[in-house]
Amino acid sequence: MTTSPESQAIAERQLCGLVNGLAQRIADHVRERAAVLGLTAPQATALREMTGPMTMRELAERMCCEPSNATFVVDKLEKQNLVERRPHPVDRRAKHLVLTAEGTALRERLRALLAEGSPLAGLSPEEQGVLHGLLERAITSDRG
Repeated sequence: MTTSPESQAIAERQLCGLVNGLAQRIADHVRERAAVLGLTAPQATALREMTGPMTMRELAERMCCEPSNATFVVDKLEKQNLVERRPHPVDRRAKHLVLTAEGTALRERLRALLAEGSPLAGLSPEEQGVLHGLLERAITSDRG
């Protein structure tokens, strides 16, 4: 059974609406949980993504933003004694971003808060895996 271009367009529009709706719910959730800890959503995102020492460029990629935006966020986190810039072990031009002990503790509190009432909590781990795979495939698809 073939579908008409019009029904395909409607289905795509509905799917885009659902993806955008989920993204908005996740953004709202992060913003609300970050505020509990006195953080902005970008600061919370940076802390969540800092799973170990990394460069500003690596953090920016994880945050899906430009390095200059990540630098602004890290500057604020550094002033709060949550992140340190250290010499990169092999690249003298780069710095490694490292969480301080206080930053690590706050990251753990943040992770616990983000897990509470997450928009994805209603999905089983298997369903989350399927959704992850489908979204990744849609994002990396060569089709236009």
